[in-house]
Order: sequence, then structure tokens, then C-alpha cells
Amino acid sequence: MTMWLPLIGMTALPHVGGIYGGFITRQQVKTWYPTLKKPSWRPPNAAFPVVWTCLYTGMGYGSYLVWKELGGFSENALVPLGLYGLQLALNWAWTPIFFGAHKLKWALIEIVLLTGTVGATMVSWYPISGTATLLLAPYLSWLCLATSLNYCIWRDNPEKKEE
Repeated sequence: MTMWLPLIGMTALPHVGGIYGGFITRQQVKTWYPTLKKPSWRPPNAAFPVVWTCLYTGMGYGSYLVWKELGGFSENALVPLGLYGLQLALNWAWTPIFFGAHKLKWALIEIVLLTGTVGATMVSWYPISGTATLLLAPYLSWLCLATSLNYCIWRDNPEKKEE
């Protein structure tokens, strides 16, 4: 059973922030978010929880593959798992900034940093596990879409822009 604990724990870990973000988002999607001008190409609200569940599972499993390949939390794991941890923290921070604080510009800056950190994580994972790297590819693609969406919302809602 103990051999399954890291697999389950590391795969489930990203969902912790996702669940927390869901609580923040749920009310705002009904009240504040509909007041924003959004581009016509925006995915429907119902797509977001499905997509994020898949992405969180993939990134979590990818982190497990890297951890396993490097023999656990070793000195060799510092950069690849450190970058992963940084991007996960940035991922979890975006929702409270955008949906919680309604800070469109700060959310945009934050998601640009997040997207870059995911790219750096992928670069650091590639020599360790091609599979883990590929598991982050849909996540990076989705973040590019989300970054574009955040930018358009910030641009198209000047009355909502913070000082």
C-alpha cells in the first residue's frame, strides 16, 4: 500500500487548490463574471471544471513520474520539482486574484508568469521523463488560451480596471 501513497498523493495534490478555487469561483460566476465583456471564442463555463480536472490529474501524475524517476525528493529533484511547486502555487493564486479580488491586470501579470513557469517546468522535465513533459502540454496549451482570455477581459472592461 505504501508504494501507492506517493502516486495517489502527488496525483491528487493539484486538485486541492482546484477545489479551493472552485469555492471562490462558484459564486462569482453567477454574480460578477456575467457583468464582464468576454470574447465570443470563450469556452462555456461548464467546460472549465471538466478541463481543470483533467489538467490537474495530468500534471499531478507527471510530477509523480518525475519524482519516481529521480528516486524521490533528492538533490537532483530540486529544480524540476521546485519549478513544478512554483507553477502549482502560481496556478492556485490566479483564481483568488481574478475571481476573488477582481484584479484583472494583476491576474493577467500572474498568469503570464504562470505560463512561463510551466514552460520552464517542461524544459526541466524533458530530460527526465518525456511522458511527464507531454502530460504538461495540454496544460500549457490551455494556459495560452486562458492568458488570451484574461487579456481580452482586461482590455475590454476598462470600467473594471483597477488603478
